[in-house]
Amino acid sequence: MDDLARDDPVLSKLICAEEERIETTLNLIAAENHPPPSVLEALGSVLTTKTIEGYPGARFHAGCVHADAVESLAVDRARALFGAEYANVQPHSGTSANLAVYFSVLDVGDRVLAMSLPHGGHLSHGHRASATSRCFAFTHYPVDERTERIDYDVVSDLAARHRPKMIVAGASAYPRLIDYRQMARIARDAGAYLMVDMAHIAGLVAAGVIESPVPYSDVVTFTCYKTMMGGRGGVILAREAYAERIDRAVFPGSQGTSPVNAIAAKALAFHLAKTETFSRIQRQTLANARRLAEGLSAAGYRIVTGGTDNHQVIVDVGEKGMTGAAAENALESAGIAANRNAIPSDASRKATVSGLRLGTGAVSSRGMGDKEMTRIAALIDSALEGRNDPSRLSRVADRIRSLCSEFPVYKGAESCRLRAFE
Repeated sequence: MDDLARDDPVLSKLICAEEERIETTLNLIAAENHPPPSVLEALGSVLTTKTIEGYPGARFHAGCVHADAVESLAVDRARALFGAEYANVQPHSGTSANLAVYFSVLDVGDRVLAMSLPHGGHLSHGHRASATSRCFAFTHYPVDERTERIDYDVVSDLAARHRPKMIVAGASAYPRLIDYRQMARIARDAGAYLMVDMAHIAGLVAAGVIESPVPYSDVVTFTCYKTMMGGRGGVILAREAYAERIDRAVFPGSQGTSPVNAIAAKALAFHLAKTETFSRIQRQTLANARRLAEGLSAAGYRIVTGGTDNHQVIVDVGEKGMTGAAAENALESAGIAANRNAIPSDASRKATVSGLRLGTGAVSSRGMGDKEMTRIAALIDSALEGRNDPSRLSRVADRIRSLCSEFPVYKGAESCRLRAFE
């Protein structure tokens, strides 16, 4: 980035510092990943300059011939990859995609049933801090207190009682698979639309290592930068019957021009998702999550739901006498990035966050496997046990840097695992 270094040395140094942080940090944030260099090239391309209000063939600006081709390519690839009748690749984010879906088929004040935030849901699923709660009448279903898993009988009872116009399945902190067939039955019995938010698990679905919600749902939303290993931005998949309403809800309903560079990155992510390299990384992501959960459980940590079926491992650090924030800070001091997260038992303790959410997407894309997960579990335990001992945290940080050096992200074309895409 020679031009950037010349034009703005201060910003250039910050970006270089972030690159160094990435290389020397174990990224266990479930909502992040390491996209391959080709995705970064697409995001940094001249496509960033184009304004494209409207849809291919019906723009409100001239000069869109190549932008139209890029968006059409992304749409075709999304539909083919997920077996969907329709796709919209314009949403700026997953939340933007969710908002567009709500406003495409719901009227303000309509009832919606979704998962409770501390039980695994997302802010955009009607949490009181989100604008979604001001537009629609959300009711939230919990998980079972004992198993910490979805009780479909409870969901069914709530749907029968409240008669929502839409049921939202999908979560941001739920380490188990969702029974889409059951959710579809509940929605059908209630006369409701079924929307699935698969933002976290889209890459696992694309690789076919877990079941797809597309055949069971009216609408599916997701993002491209988590397990999909792409750039930022949201995507909507739906049955063809909803295409026109969703298109209008995205543009002009909720946003203007969409970034063509981000759409190009989405097209690339869908293309790479069909490679064996991508499938291997997704398989390893699942295996790594299971191994990490086993290692932490063996070290005496309580794993929420008792394990994992996807890329997430959620740890109840409250049982170890610490808050989620204290655990997050200790790990960051040692070179491990994770995030504090509410867990089901926090639902009755409003000001408490007792969980730590870990994800194995990023470490898997670096090429780490079962052996490394065993090491990482031990390093997490050491950092948390020594959270009040700076010298111990420093020793853990040295071991983290050594491990990271064995699995570089972007430094060195020969050694970088992410350059394996063909």
